[in-house]
Amino acid sequence: MSARRRKQHSLHEHKCPYCVKPKKWCKNLSGLTQHINSKHIDILRAPSPVRDPTPTPSTAPVNDDSDTTLLDPENARIPSHLPAEEFSHPSPLDPSPAQDHTPGARECHPLLNGRPCDTAGNDLPQGSPPPSRTDAVFGDWSPFANRVEFELAEFLFKKEQMPQSNINILLDLWAADVVRYGGRPPFADYSDLYKTIDMIGIGDVPWSCLRVSYNGPRPEEDVPSWMDEVYEVWMRDPRLVSLKMLANPEFHGSFDVAPYREFTGSGDRQYGNLMSANWAWKQADAVSREVANSDGAMLVSQIFGSDKTTVSVATGQNDFYPLYMSLGNLHNGARRAHRDSILPIAFLAIPKAERRHADTAAFRRFRRQLFHTSLAAILQPLKPGMSTPEVVRCPDGHFRRAVWALGPYIADYPEQVLVANIVQGWCPACLKYPTKLDTDEPGQRRARVHTEALLWTFEPASLWHDYGVVADVTPFTEEFPRADINELLSGDLLHQIIKGTFKDHLVTWVGQYLLHTHGESRGKELLDEIDCRIASTPPFPGLRHFKQGRDFKQWTGDDSKALMKVYLPAISGIVPSEIVRTLAVFLEFCYLARRSHLTDTTLSQMDDARQRFNKHRQIFKSSGVRPDGFSLPRQHSLEHYLQHIRNFGAPNSLCSSMTEAKHIKAVKEPWRRSNRYEALGQMLLTNQRIEKLSDARVDFTARGMMTGTCSEGSRGATHGDVLAHTDMDVDADANMGDSDAGDGLAGVVPGERVSGFVVLARKPQPRYPPLVEDLALHINVPMLPSLLGRFLYEQAHPDSSLSLGLDINPPPCPPGRIRVFHSAVSVFYAPSDPSGLGGMHREHIRVTPSWHKGPARYDCVFLGNDPNAPGFQSLHVARTRLLFSFQPDPKHTPPGLSIAEVPCALVEWFSPIGNEPDEETGLWMVQPDLADDGSRELGVVHIDTVLRSAHLIPAFGDDPIPPHLKASDALDSFQAYYVNKYADHHAHEIAF
Repeated sequence: MSARRRKQHSLHEHKCPYCVKPKKWCKNLSGLTQHINSKHIDILRAPSPVRDPTPTPSTAPVNDDSDTTLLDPENARIPSHLPAEEFSHPSPLDPSPAQDHTPGARECHPLLNGRPCDTAGNDLPQGSPPPSRTDAVFGDWSPFANRVEFELAEFLFKKEQMPQSNINILLDLWAADVVRYGGRPPFADYSDLYKTIDMIGIGDVPWSCLRVSYNGPRPEEDVPSWMDEVYEVWMRDPRLVSLKMLANPEFHGSFDVAPYREFTGSGDRQYGNLMSANWAWKQADAVSREVANSDGAMLVSQIFGSDKTTVSVATGQNDFYPLYMSLGNLHNGARRAHRDSILPIAFLAIPKAERRHADTAAFRRFRRQLFHTSLAAILQPLKPGMSTPEVVRCPDGHFRRAVWALGPYIADYPEQVLVANIVQGWCPACLKYPTKLDTDEPGQRRARVHTEALLWTFEPASLWHDYGVVADVTPFTEEFPRADINELLSGDLLHQIIKGTFKDHLVTWVGQYLLHTHGESRGKELLDEIDCRIASTPPFPGLRHFKQGRDFKQWTGDDSKALMKVYLPAISGIVPSEIVRTLAVFLEFCYLARRSHLTDTTLSQMDDARQRFNKHRQIFKSSGVRPDGFSLPRQHSLEHYLQHIRNFGAPNSLCSSMTEAKHIKAVKEPWRRSNRYEALGQMLLTNQRIEKLSDARVDFTARGMMTGTCSEGSRGATHGDVLAHTDMDVDADANMGDSDAGDGLAGVVPGERVSGFVVLARKPQPRYPPLVEDLALHINVPMLPSLLGRFLYEQAHPDSSLSLGLDINPPPCPPGRIRVFHSAVSVFYAPSDPSGLGGMHREHIRVTPSWHKGPARYDCVFLGNDPNAPGFQSLHVARTRLLFSFQPDPKHTPPGLSIAEVPCALVEWFSPIGNEPDEETGLWMVQPDLADDGSRELGVVHIDTVLRSAHLIPAFGDDPIPPHLKASDALDSFQAYYVNKYADHHAHEIAF
């Protein structure tokens, strides 16, 4: 038997013309084609900034000899059976009347406006270029010998997190192969690798230990062990961490140097980034009054967040208490994307006591004192810079004079109680009594000056019971100027609204109501019916499928967010209308609060929704579910969200979900890499090495040394660039191929904001007939030729009688080639959903006879209708049954009809039920259009008239659904459907 031919390794030889930072090299032309199909489908047919369906030479598909010229989308018309309205495609960039993002005036702070200066603090002439960032020469990879060493270290330690023993095995195998040619591996062993990483001198902020012990009065006998314990607080200089963040060039373009006030085109005040809100402006006013030589300086605020986390329960209660820091000058998108914008600066001590001492007043007081004393000590290096400007380097390379300020504090409610130094059950923002948090009268806001007056006036017992103030501990903010902890506590969407009010309260109360009203047996049947409805919800990009409903034990924040999207239609018809209305107005409040940009109009809508929520929730009190009312701190927090937004901007960038996500990288993964013995020291070292590698990459990239790949330098002069280079800067990170693992691949589109678009997948599907008559028989749609003929004629003759909806026979479909696709990609501006720094979001539209080797999937879509109408009235809803392109045969094409290939969709039409949303749910309802024979009405549309995916959920009614109904059958099995505006935030903004 002959030996099997082995595949040989080849260096990356073919450069992608669309990847710039970093460059992308492929091993062969096939790999290059696959890369472009998967990564750059969003730019091949989407010139910026104006939408033009004709590819320009710089954006033409690589190795594609087909004519991809499209028909003019302005002539793309709706089938004539629908109302004869102007059919236009509203760009996803166009603001809806409820969410006006039209650029208006921007007013920057007149004094603290961040003027560039030199290293001595002297202002530079306007337009001066920034100085060089480093004296290091191009090609200096120190402490690494070359790029291969650096990328191997980054790959093994940061990306793969390879164990030490496995690193040694890999390097031994490497050495065994190259020693024959006189070579050696990049590192001798894991120790050599670690030492080299430790030698990186860029951005190194070392950790130090603060030891704290109890020094108060002790009992004469039975001294608690916690009084003898020495507590270690590991920390690093927050000033140096701030300087490191400020100097990071990756934040260039995502950083504000001055507070500003922004207004929409209609004159509404708009709140987004922290620096756009009132708190930053007031801080700048105070700094200009109190700090000498602050004219032209830059306000730099630090955002903090703390939260305990458990890394392992099975091996003992291993708890850690990290303190994180970010900068308020960073844009919200940069903070939500992390990108080293949130870093740990301390691990606080967690004092523990025996059960008999754990609830004593002395131990509780010591625990609070330890927390505030630790924070005051950790933040001391920032204090001098709060009264004297300090010259710092900024992401754009310029130097500026910075004045530090303690900014918002991110915490859940138990942590807010500790940070604000108040009594459990009281509100950290106002002085309402714990038993009267649900009253309509606004409570007096807590303030540092008022609290100090109370401390001078009343006894500790009175402060505790009458004002909820803990008198025996001083908050850490007392040691810093212009810092009021009651003002700095921001709203927490995750624990107050998503997990708190929605999951822990409303969802639980619905279950209790059913059991209380119908008895245990019938109540459980109705709960099972809700679960069945949730399980039968049709699929949607990015939507979690609850196969067993919502009946599982381990709930996460993501689970609660997913349930919010589908819960409202599931309970309609099972619970009273008043409960449905309660959930509907709460969801409205929640989705408004979670937007990335909020205007004065949005705040008015939020306040109206909150008041209606307070009214409708009384059903739970009158039914006996909540006989004592709703004096709950997390629900009461809704009362303060308008003030939080005015102070700090959009709440979604000051949410504890970001610090909880940081736990994974900063705590849990480093803990798993440790040997579990005194793990904290090993975790700190791991974090430090990871940050060093990140800082080294930023430095090497800034010097232009990370272009191309490692193999580029090894290719030699004989390998030139295969394809021409373009100036497009796209670094897509999601697989956009037609066959993928799931809808989780959709989401973030890196890069700047561009016009939205929809394109078919790059690869057509095989085994479909190429002629329209044969395809009609293959998919069992005999009317396809006539529908396509009507569509093509309307495209070529937009003012004809047929296009105007007159009942005449359409011309026959001309001969031509037809190609079928199983997916399309929609890219649109949706900054409130997962998106890149430019706010662009991407999703797949699936139209396939078998999804993941299972049932068929035919997604629904929004199409343009009347661009002058508000919300959903500007849209049509349809269900896609086929995605295809048609190119007429030039030899048989009638005069006036273009021979360009036309991307199309065969759709089933839906029409609204009524002229306004459903009164109970607040959702629009639609029903399928039916032909004379009872089948669903079909039509062919141009792909450019599609806006994005739409999510329809059946209107289940009062009757139980069939027990074996599957999600894949739901869109074929009901007579009416809700248009789910809660599918994501963009849908909420356009389908109101």
